[in-house]
Amino acid sequence: MGVVVAGAGLGGLRAAESLRAAGYSGEITVVGEEPHHPYNRPPLSKQALSGPIDPAGLEFRRKAGVDDVQWRLGSPVAGADLAGRTVTLADGTVLPFDGLVVATGLRPRRLPIPGPAGGRSPLRTVEDAEHIRQRLAPGSHLVVLGAGFIGCEVAATARALGADALLVAVDEEPLIRPLGREVGAAMRRRHEEHGVEFALGRTVTAFEGVDSAEAAVLDDGRIVPADVIVEAVGTQPNVEWLAGNGLDLTDGVLVDSGMQVQGTDAPVVAVGDIARYPLALAGPGPLRIEHWNMPTETGRRAGRTLAALLLGEAPDRGPFTAMPSFWSDQYDISLQSFGLPGLATSVEVVEGDVDSDCIVEYRDDDGLIGVLGINRTPDLVPYRKRLAERASQAEGA
Repeated sequence: MGVVVAGAGLGGLRAAESLRAAGYSGEITVVGEEPHHPYNRPPLSKQALSGPIDPAGLEFRRKAGVDDVQWRLGSPVAGADLAGRTVTLADGTVLPFDGLVVATGLRPRRLPIPGPAGGRSPLRTVEDAEHIRQRLAPGSHLVVLGAGFIGCEVAATARALGADALLVAVDEEPLIRPLGREVGAAMRRRHEEHGVEFALGRTVTAFEGVDSAEAAVLDDGRIVPADVIVEAVGTQPNVEWLAGNGLDLTDGVLVDSGMQVQGTDAPVVAVGDIARYPLALAGPGPLRIEHWNMPTETGRRAGRTLAALLLGEAPDRGPFTAMPSFWSDQYDISLQSFGLPGLATSVEVVEGDVDSDCIVEYRDDDGLIGVLGINRTPDLVPYRKRLAERASQAEGA
């Protein structure tokens, strides 16, 4: 029967490669909702909005070890019977498995705002990017719901293309949740210098238009033109297809440090944004981390775990010591982070100034938990080593 990888993203690809590298030689079938092979998503909020982009050009390079993998693209998983070891696809196909990789990731959160749905789009797929790109033109009016990384990156791209940009968010500052108030306020000022407008502490109560939205109504009564509307208000884990199997799906899929899914006797692992796992850097409590590098890290670990289970060997149950990392490019600003700044209880600018190039330390009760560099990426190497040392100390505890 082989292994079924439910999800054709980066995490699923890395898990398949890791399975092969760990000695598993059976069949591997990767199932994906989109018609594309695994591809890189960060360019969707930047290059893909500036001009036509070939999805094939975004594809991750696949290692030779997965040349024999079967790809079933364009029909997602719709259900699973873990006790019976089968998954069912949306087209009705039932696939039996010896082992399963849960890699269905996230979907954009959509808000139930009254008004026409036309003209509104999330930004998750190449098709979403193409829909937005066709509407984003010099002089057009962009309204973004949300002021996180995607919202800010889209606004920066829009301004470079000559479009107006308004970010509407309930937060007090953009990027406040991952980076803190001081850095968020500084990033707002940088965006305002480029002509971006903000409606913070505000929501959209309705969209106006006939077939397609043409204006957004804010909760303070203001009506703003909206030729392009991007909904970037967070994500939801795609776990519904796993319901009824006795798993903890409270926030993603609960796994142990080896990425093995808890609550089932079947050989099942989970990877990427959907997995909730203990991370040595953060302590024993499980976390679900959406940083770009974690699908690769969890995929490699999960592949080794699943291969061991299927080969009758004992998986590595030691602490998971991967280092979360993310970056964001906005205008000429390069933000790079290591660790988990969002868990900090205190924030300190230790070099430079937040309105220029700087290094920001993020601390919790046990010390350094994360670091951010604004145009200071090469200078973060010592901080990464310090964070790795903290993770190693937790590993040995």
